[in-house]
Amino acid sequence: MSPTLPRRITGGALLLLAIPLTPVVATAGFLAAAFVTTSVPALVLTALASSALAGGLLGRAAFALLGLERRPGLRAAVFLAVGVTVAVAVLASVTIFRPMATTTAAPAPPGVKFWNLPTGSRIAYVHASAAGKARPTPVIFLHGGPGTPGEGIPTGGRELAADGFDVYSYDQLGGGRSTRLRDITGYTVARQVADLEAIRRTLDADRIILVGQSWGGSLAAQYLAAHSKHVAKAVFTSPGALWGREYPGSTAGEPWNRLAPAQKAQLDRLNSTPRLLAASLLLQVNPGAAHALVGDREADHWLHEVALQGKDSASCKGALPAKEHNNPQGFYSNQMTRKDFEQLSDPRPSLRTAHVPSLITRGECDFIKPVVTAEYQRALPDSKLVTVKRAGHSISRGQPRLYTALLRSFLLGKPLPVGSDVRTSERG
Repeated sequence: MSPTLPRRITGGALLLLAIPLTPVVATAGFLAAAFVTTSVPALVLTALASSALAGGLLGRAAFALLGLERRPGLRAAVFLAVGVTVAVAVLASVTIFRPMATTTAAPAPPGVKFWNLPTGSRIAYVHASAAGKARPTPVIFLHGGPGTPGEGIPTGGRELAADGFDVYSYDQLGGGRSTRLRDITGYTVARQVADLEAIRRTLDADRIILVGQSWGGSLAAQYLAAHSKHVAKAVFTSPGALWGREYPGSTAGEPWNRLAPAQKAQLDRLNSTPRLLAASLLLQVNPGAAHALVGDREADHWLHEVALQGKDSASCKGALPAKEHNNPQGFYSNQMTRKDFEQLSDPRPSLRTAHVPSLITRGECDFIKPVVTAEYQRALPDSKLVTVKRAGHSISRGQPRLYTALLRSFLLGKPLPVGSDVRTSERG
């Protein structure tokens, strides 16, 4: 008996449905397998098997509705399953499994050295030696990101060395030339704090001075909450969120809405890279699977390209472009440390009892919300907040001389600079 028109329509609809549905089922299988394995071949086989099963079942039902006898219908279903699976495989091979660009690591500039810490981290650092008789308290600069190191001694560091401070700047775990972890779940705030404590011990310093930029300010606060007795002074330069749970994601401030149209278009292209999107999905399911799919060199290069688009978006309008450097970004350190930061308990109760002289600085064009910066002053009992005019998130770029003067005055115990470009409020 010939199939009725409604059956033919339903059968045809099922055949058409197989085309868009099988990639969806394959993706679901790919992600489901990631719950139990980090093996990319296993993920691929599960995805292809899911695709073949979906295509076969839909095809069998469709051909039955279209009136094909069992054996011809079964052969047609098998043919359909193979066809859609091959199509899925070809599509995946030119999107998800097409390697992204990488760069060959540039040789480390002269002066870069390494600490092999008892935490297991191999940390790259630079050191500006104190002039004359060294003061007993070294200065340690903490870069932003997480995973976004600078290159060389930061602004103000050479001048502090001339004042008698030993000055250090290091690439945090997972960024720059420092260790990349095989198990990326090891990128935690606690590990970063442990590394900093191990650095203090390596320097044989009873107390240290911390200068934290952006995320480095958040890290300095975490270290201060855990080891306040070992901090002589702290400088929080355009600090990020004090508590990640209160300001998750980009809620503390968003620099990307300042991009020029061409930069925004390039950023959109970077963010829509299928391979990176797949890794981002896997990060939510099984970070190890994401790392197995997209390795550090690819992911770090992608983050470097993103950073290039936004390197000037944090400055005041009309500021000179920031210089580029080749110290690698750390994608997985960034992603995993940020995620961990948003799970931590509130550090403010510990900070309220930490009587450590602290300088908090904020540029008037900073994309970080003023209330985020003000939280540091509310939490730290012996703190001063300085707002710097004609400066953005990187005060050292917008007002390098004034920033250096602020650092030197504060660390040397002298009155802070006054003038039309600074506004100071003090607590404690």
